[in-house]
Amino acid sequence: MPEKTAQKEPGKKPAPSKKPKPQQEVVVQISLSELHPFPDHPFQVREDASMQETAESVKEYGVLVPALARPREDGGYELIAGHRRKHACELAGLATMPVIVRDIDRDAATIIMVDSNLQRENILPSERAQAYKMKLEAIRRKAGRPAKTKEKADENNSPQVAANFRADDTVAKDAGISGDTVRRYIRLTELSPELQQMVDEKKIGMTPAVEISYLKPEEQQMLLTAIDSEQATPSLSQAQRMKMLSREGKLNDDSMLDIMMEQKKPEKNDITLSGEKLRKYFPRSYTPFQIENTIFKLLDAWQKKRQRDQSR
Repeated sequence: MPEKTAQKEPGKKPAPSKKPKPQQEVVVQISLSELHPFPDHPFQVREDASMQETAESVKEYGVLVPALARPREDGGYELIAGHRRKHACELAGLATMPVIVRDIDRDAATIIMVDSNLQRENILPSERAQAYKMKLEAIRRKAGRPAKTKEKADENNSPQVAANFRADDTVAKDAGISGDTVRRYIRLTELSPELQQMVDEKKIGMTPAVEISYLKPEEQQMLLTAIDSEQATPSLSQAQRMKMLSREGKLNDDSMLDIMMEQKKPEKNDITLSGEKLRKYFPRSYTPFQIENTIFKLLDAWQKKRQRDQSR
């Protein structure tokens, strides 16, 4: 016989399913000596004016936003967010700081660490590059995809690479930039520390740096020697030729120096003023010659006024 299904009592509503209560996180005071930096933390803690201001604020008001950490297997806690706050506490002479302890795995912690620090101002290109790379690798591991190896030369059309590009785009979407921008930044991690520093100091532009990143480590050392010898850094076209010669196996000390000794084309300083935009400042009867003449007269008057003001 078929089983009888339980009949609902008329007018009686089914009991709502109980949702599990979210686990409340507690803020605890933890000794600074028990708080350890995140492994390979890409963001520097600088001794600058901003840090002094933060230390003064901590001294007067305490730490207003708790740090975030996770337990370490060897004891103590691993900071996820709050490295600058911890240093400010040290400068302010405090022994403890408020922390939220969250038991999460390394990959989840890496993603939070990167996202919380990318909101800061004045992030160096090398810091941003390493942060994007760390987050990308964490996302791939969480999705069960191994990171790409340097040896894969002919896998551009494989499903593995397609998945990797989707992970790049996830990082890009979170950062509010394009996937290509993320990939360019990550290329900077292939530069030697000395070349990364030159990018941070704006001695080498971002675009030439990406091209240089394709050079082998020993070729990058050759480039550093050539930069020191010529007291100049490569332009984009020079970096592209170095990359091409490297691929062909023809880049050596002589060819590197030949490229670096070439005179760079001077940058154009031309300024173009649209006649359409200028017309609204002049009577319709004015000819182009009259407009130009008036502009230079006004500029002469402005320059003389500046000179008088500076001589006072």
